[in-house]
Amino acid sequence: MYLAAILVLMLIAPLASILVEALVAGGPLAALVLKWFVFWGVGARLGLAGLKQVTQPAFTAETIFEIADPKAQVIVQELGFANLAFGLMGLLSLAFPAFLLPAAVAGGLFYLLAGVMHALRAGKTRTETIAMVSDLGIVAVLAVAAVL
Repeated sequence: MYLAAILVLMLIAPLASILVEALVAGGPLAALVLKWFVFWGVGARLGLAGLKQVTQPAFTAETIFEIADPKAQVIVQELGFANLAFGLMGLLSLAFPAFLLPAAVAGGLFYLLAGVMHALRAGKTRTETIAMVSDLGIVAVLAVAAVL
C-alpha cells in the first residue's frame, strides 16, 4: 500500500497532470513540472504523510524507523505537524502561485535532508528504502525544474 501511494503521488499523478495541462493549455515544460511536482509531491504527499503521522504515529515509528517505544510517537506527531505545514504550502501553490518556489525550496530541502538521513542509516527496511529513493528522486526533479 505504501509503495502504491508513493507511485501515485510522486510519479503517476504529477505526470498525468503535466500531460493534461500541456495538451490543454501548453506552457513551458519546466514550469509545468515544477507546478505539478510541488502540488503532488510536496503538497499531497507531505500533507497525507503529516495527517498519518499525527493520527497514527506508530506507523512511522515502527514501520519506517523500527522504533517500538510509544514515547517516540510524540516526536513523530511533531514531524507530522511540520509535514502538514509543508503540505499545505504545496497544495496552496495552485491557488497562490507566489507559494510555488518557496514550497519547492522548503519541500526540496526537507526531502534532501530526510533522503540523506535514510541513505546513511544502516539496516534500512524496505519501506525506508522506498522513502529514501522517492525523497531523493523528488529533490532531483524539483531542483532541475526550479533551475530551468
